[in-house]
Amino acid sequence: MAVQFVLTDYTSQLMARAVYDKLEDGTFAGRIPECKGVLVFGATLRACEDELRSTVEDWIVVGLKLGHPLPVIAGIDLNKEPVREPVDAV
Repeated sequence: MAVQFVLTDYTSQLMARAVYDKLEDGTFAGRIPECKGVLVFGATLRACEDELRSTVEDWIVVGLKLGHPLPVIAGIDLNKEPVREPVDAV
């Protein structure tokens, strides 16, 4: 049975949608169109990608904590209320 990590899968799906632009000064800007307000900069494409991953992880956690609606990506909906099993079911 394969182990699934919802937040890891969600982050990977978002990163697959990342858009990078090379700026006039040779640095890079990165964004994910579905993630409102997420915009990062890096001296290299790799640095920009690393910063974008870190920023989007923070964006997800803050969104979950504050109850902001997050985009449904690749069928992963983090907006659903968790289903809890009764303690005696364990």
